[in-house]
Amino acid sequence: MAGNSFGQIFKVTTFGESHGVAIGCVIDGVPPLLELSLEDIQKDLDRRKPGQSEVTTARKEGDVVEILSGVFEGKTTGTPIALLIRNADQRSADYSEIKDIFRPGHADFTYTQKYGIRDYRGGGRSSGRETAARVAAGAVAKKILLAQNIQVTAYTLAIGGIYAETIDKSVIEKNIVRAPDLEKAEDMIKLITAAKEAGDSVGGIIEAVVDNCPAGLGDPVFDKLEASLSHALLSIGAVKGIEFGIGFMAATMKGSESNDEIVLDQGTPRTKNNFSGGITGGISTGEPIVFRLAVKPTSSISKKQMAANAEGTLSQIEIKGRHDPCLTPRIVPVVEAMTALVLADALLIQKTLK
Repeated sequence: MAGNSFGQIFKVTTFGESHGVAIGCVIDGVPPLLELSLEDIQKDLDRRKPGQSEVTTARKEGDVVEILSGVFEGKTTGTPIALLIRNADQRSADYSEIKDIFRPGHADFTYTQKYGIRDYRGGGRSSGRETAARVAAGAVAKKILLAQNIQVTAYTLAIGGIYAETIDKSVIEKNIVRAPDLEKAEDMIKLITAAKEAGDSVGGIIEAVVDNCPAGLGDPVFDKLEASLSHALLSIGAVKGIEFGIGFMAATMKGSESNDEIVLDQGTPRTKNNFSGGITGGISTGEPIVFRLAVKPTSSISKKQMAANAEGTLSQIEIKGRHDPCLTPRIVPVVEAMTALVLADALLIQKTLK
């Protein structure tokens, strides 16, 4: 079935459901002799896994990864890499009372319309749990990028209406919301905690920066680099919008304002302000790639809501289970992973042209 694989040369297929035996992925196109260890993958999985803090779901999953194939004596062999993450803390009974109900904001109705069947346990394939497999694959992609000194950094720019006022990358992993501003992080935590106590949830904005990306990545016309990144990032369930560089602000500017002047940096042409976010004409400019994502509030809340079932009857529901009051902090490593997948693929595609 289409939709479970991503990429052209560096190709990833994910599998598994939220409350199934396991989730995982198969990665094809990884060059041989790339040094790869369990630790390389596990460190990013640990950043995404549930149960990290009081502002994440209480579900306890170790998200311990297993390498089933494609790696021998610490190096990739050039054959498909299979990664497995076993589910250990499923509580399917939490969903038995609403198994025939289409929950607001979820994919219950659309999956039923498409397939005529759905796994109601935690959302099945539509669950955010699927993103663990993406993070595992992204960790492999990051190893390819690291060899080229390309670094991908994402962080929480805002929670609700609270924005980081300073950008200090050194503190991102030193607070539980992954904000680059420790002072504002405390305000964000208070906002999430208040929403949780009220049985509600909040959304946020994630900003990502790619440093040291070479010029020339991306392919016109339909595979522009920002189009490929948008495809990857909008495939994350809770992401509802994306903008690059000045983004939607460009709609309020004149051409004389939004056109970015070209300057010379030691004889190399570059843009003065990087308004385009490091991509022009669908191809990377060599400037930092900068984009922002809108993350919606978690759909699973304990506040009572109206919902319908397959028979067309309306009823009031109260969703039980363990859910994040704010998805944004745990999506940060997913954003890095999907960005890395696109860039690793673009690098390998570019090599075929030379």
